[in-house]
Amino acid sequence: MTRPVGVRLSTTRTRATNDHGQPLGRPVEWTGATAPARDLVLEGRGVRLEPAGPQHVDDLHAALCREDDDPIWTYLAWERPRDRDELAAILEHGAADPGQVRYAIVPLETGRAAGFCSLMRIDPAMGVIEVGGIALGRQLQRSRAGTEVMALLMRHVFDDLGYRRYEWKCDSLNGASRRAAIRLGFIWEGRFRNALVYKGRNRDTDWFSITDREWPRVSRALEDWLDDRNFDEAGRQRARLAARPPEPAGTDD
Repeated sequence: MTRPVGVRLSTTRTRATNDHGQPLGRPVEWTGATAPARDLVLEGRGVRLEPAGPQHVDDLHAALCREDDDPIWTYLAWERPRDRDELAAILEHGAADPGQVRYAIVPLETGRAAGFCSLMRIDPAMGVIEVGGIALGRQLQRSRAGTEVMALLMRHVFDDLGYRRYEWKCDSLNGASRRAAIRLGFIWEGRFRNALVYKGRNRDTDWFSITDREWPRVSRALEDWLDDRNFDEAGRQRARLAARPPEPAGTDD
């Protein structure tokens, strides 16, 4: 076994230590991940993710920007757009930002965009990427298609692009987002207090992640849940999504 100079394997510990007796993280053969393409379309059984653009403005305005859609925007960075021009500006900003790829979420049964989301904080060198800026219209909320959106992104990030860490962050007061992360198999890592000021108020941010070592378990759970056999004729789930580990995950070092 080849080891870097100055590193030895301890005979009394299960992890490596250096010549000073200090523990070291597990060795990783790492050459980096691939940045997501800005023009790629991801398609599943019931939903398609397209690079968000001007062609989606009218559909997204109808799906997300009615007066009774205010709750969708409470924990997002933006106030609810009052007209299509305000929404178009949000999509234009996302398309121009080199640090993210924003997708329009298009249910195949309608062919009309019903939400959007982004891959962001993209760091191919370290293999870290975040999903965020998620706005789901009523058609997608608590739906099979909404879960498939997250599964498509995870598969793309881990299987196609080779990332080691997939992050989810939210306002600590956003109970729906916290529950969604846990249901999807993310592990809660902690709370960054006074992390942001947005919309004139404080935000404590909760951090969640899935690592490449956890992805096989999460992938199997998502595949089983999305299988047609898990849904009755009315489209109701037969078994709940079980992506969480049976017990809290240990330190991954």
